[in-house]
Amino acid sequence: MTSDGAGIDRRNFTLGAMLTLTAACNGGAQSRTPGRTVTWASYRELYLQRDGRIVDTGNKGVSHSEGQSYGLLFALDAGDRDAFDRIANWTRQTIARTDMALHVWRYDPNATDPVADHNNATDGDIVIAWALGMAGQRWSRPDYLARAAEIRAAIRKQCVLDRYGRQLLLPGVQGFVTDSGVTLNPSYYVWPALDAFARLDGQQVWGKVIEDAQALAGLGRFGARHLPVDWMAVSGPSQVAPAPDKPPRFGFDAIRVPLWAALGGKQVLVADVAAYWRACVAAGKAIPAWVDVNTGQEAEYALSSGGAAVAGLLLGSAQPTLLADDYYAASLQLLARLRING
Repeated sequence: MTSDGAGIDRRNFTLGAMLTLTAACNGGAQSRTPGRTVTWASYRELYLQRDGRIVDTGNKGVSHSEGQSYGLLFALDAGDRDAFDRIANWTRQTIARTDMALHVWRYDPNATDPVADHNNATDGDIVIAWALGMAGQRWSRPDYLARAAEIRAAIRKQCVLDRYGRQLLLPGVQGFVTDSGVTLNPSYYVWPALDAFARLDGQQVWGKVIEDAQALAGLGRFGARHLPVDWMAVSGPSQVAPAPDKPPRFGFDAIRVPLWAALGGKQVLVADVAAYWRACVAAGKAIPAWVDVNTGQEAEYALSSGGAAVAGLLLGSAQPTLLADDYYAASLQLLARLRING
């Protein structure tokens, strides 16, 4: 996420972190760090600093609102109140915007101004609000409940656009709307969080946002395999296409489309993904890390262990058992094992 909508940064982590899967995608791909199982304790040791910052080890040690949001979920899932509080405090003190209840999307500890780009990443804000709301309820923390409500209201006000008769969930406040269309990221539809928002705030607030997101998720299936893409352009009520300024891939962002669908009980939205992955297994080949939906070209390397975990979740097969030594892949592994659903 950048203010101009380029969507680069940690998305480039993968080339150095790809591991070959067995044909059955049954957990044969393992971490290069021996002995660390897929647990919060292992993740915390590798990626959480004492001050509460989650470090993107595959991207020069920067941090993101996304990573902070994942850390909150994992700490909550594990019942680790100390870690949750530290992550929440760092997030509020360091990357919270002062003009609205959203968060700067990127923190670079090596820069003169670590938060130079003030744009947000809506998925990070969604998951932060979701995690804070659940923690507030579980641990009787009215401050967390209040902050979660503020973030939800800011997302609804700042990141939902009325256009083409739909309510579009923007990837960020800036950089995604032009006269010719709107750029969306389907992996930002965090279904369990959005459904929780509707229960808390009412269907009148979130119902149409969710309804239209589901409709666009259904329309946004491209190529012979009918796969979602990392970024798509919307130019009318039912006019969707891969975003013209980005690779037309079911790739490193879109791997979270089946993740959130499976966690949110909306597997019907990703039936084509499941069919494609099952076809790979049946053909005795590894699931490729990305697919060009226009040409059908497939990556020459397999899903990371994080992607394999998502495939295992969706297909009901085994997941890799050792934690990846890359932040994003490891995050996908823990997300695929989440037990909470608030």
